[in-house]
Amino acid sequence: MTIYFTYVKPLNNIFILILLFLSTLLSNASSSNDDENKLTRIPKSQIRKHHNGLSAAAYASIASIDTKLVRPAFLRGTTTKQFDFDLLVIGAGSGGIASARRAASYGANVAIVEMGRLGGTCVNVGCVPKKVMFNAATISEMLHDMHHYGFESDAVQFDWGYIQRSRDAYVARLNKIYDTNLSNSGVTTLIGRASLVKDANGNVEVIVSPPDNDSANNSSQQRYRAKHILIASGGAPMIPSGDASVKEHSINSDEFFELQSLPKKAVVVGAGYIAVELAGILQALGSETSLVLRKEKALRNFDEILSEALDVEMQRQGINIFRNTMGVSRITYDESNGSKKIILNNGDVIDDVDVVIMAAGRSPLVDSLGLQDVGIQQKDGGYIEVNEYSETSVDRVYAVGDVCGNIELTPMAIAAGRRLADRLFSENQDHAYAKVSYDNVPTVVFSHPPIGTIGLTEDEAIKKYGEESIKVYRSKFSNLYYGPFQIEPSEKPKTCMKLVCAGKSEQVVGLHVIGIAADEMLQGFGVAMKMGATKADFDSCIAIHPTAAEEFVTLFPWGLSSQESGAKVSPLNGNEAPEPALY
Repeated sequence: MTIYFTYVKPLNNIFILILLFLSTLLSNASSSNDDENKLTRIPKSQIRKHHNGLSAAAYASIASIDTKLVRPAFLRGTTTKQFDFDLLVIGAGSGGIASARRAASYGANVAIVEMGRLGGTCVNVGCVPKKVMFNAATISEMLHDMHHYGFESDAVQFDWGYIQRSRDAYVARLNKIYDTNLSNSGVTTLIGRASLVKDANGNVEVIVSPPDNDSANNSSQQRYRAKHILIASGGAPMIPSGDASVKEHSINSDEFFELQSLPKKAVVVGAGYIAVELAGILQALGSETSLVLRKEKALRNFDEILSEALDVEMQRQGINIFRNTMGVSRITYDESNGSKKIILNNGDVIDDVDVVIMAAGRSPLVDSLGLQDVGIQQKDGGYIEVNEYSETSVDRVYAVGDVCGNIELTPMAIAAGRRLADRLFSENQDHAYAKVSYDNVPTVVFSHPPIGTIGLTEDEAIKKYGEESIKVYRSKFSNLYYGPFQIEPSEKPKTCMKLVCAGKSEQVVGLHVIGIAADEMLQGFGVAMKMGATKADFDSCIAIHPTAAEEFVTLFPWGLSSQESGAKVSPLNGNEAPEPALY
């Protein structure tokens, strides 16, 4: 065991010894049946040991000796007998793990509760495996195009089982890496299902039950106290309410990754980014794919240049789009051949379907937490209400990530979790009011082709600043990749770009692109926008030729905007996005 010593003056040494002696007397005088003040021992089965053979819980409960001495600060952290942990995190997804490890790096005594695989949605059924499948679909598209570059082959075949096994092995490796990182950081991992309760004094505590146990009175449950509690339990696919057959004969977007073979005919229900991503993957890999929309088109909340261009491209690829359906009415199942028939609310019917994927959105995983029992306020959709510092309505209870419903992106949850840990545990004065900014967050949709977007749509900018204060720059062209293709120019897929500028300085308040490599070009432009870049700033950057990204720094008319630079407001520490000076 490593012991950390802190130099104190001799008088303070004597004072500390007196306190420890009095604490021992008071502890011995306490009755052993004083359940309210008694710390619960942490069962070995629910603790993942540190690399040094000890766990953070051992420091918190002094489990190796039967004593209630106040734990001296030099034993790591400042947790006293009143608390098991300085920070207890519910949910070992991206945001929860990031916050836990950051807090531990400051010497805090941290635990994290998880009932599933480490890494949360992103690692297991989200960003990571989806990008693998996106890559596979992109390779399929390039193989389809290779004859335009002089390559000919009829021998190429796609093996769904191979990429599934390789993908899952990669995810499993990431799970182990997360486990190792938590252990190396000194974070205790508690395996189980977490819920919140109040003790007799009104303090919020965490109950951890075995993952397969729903009983509220089971003796195997453990109760923990922490100075700070962070809820980062993430979200789960939402199945629209309606006929029971819809849920019975469909799978959700998470279960897409459990498919054992490529379906010959697939239907994806939904209009958001998950729906268009899965539809694009399936179509590119060889499925006959249909996309069912409640209204006219997908990605309705995105800038119109993106939603319209994607709509055109999905049709060009052969995706069947069912519009204005108002959703699925029911699904029938033919036991003789295993096929399904989908009846839509507008009367349309889709026959002989192998797989129906419901991708109509996600909802926060909070139902089993007991939020109402401890007074945590929620907003529409069940999301947890938090302020700019990730604080809930209950003191010392926080929430980050998908449970908040602000911006449901992995990097957003990571940033929020780390900044929370900075504010709570760092001694750096710069972190006293640490928080994240939810302005100008770059977002990528891994559709086919991919989409990149940051800032306001054109409509949002007009509504915020007034039409007279907005200038919009657009470009539409075929990527050089399609240059050698011996087809009509009108048949070549298009890259579309838009720059939305506001005010006299023409500050860039919105940037939108769809086309090859849109996902890779957005990050740098995101930094520029966070720093308040103007059209003149964009024009001042010399183009990299030949690339698609150069179009953003050569948009017509080039070099004629007001020569004002936007690099005046620091984007650090959650500062609000700079506002343009209006006419």
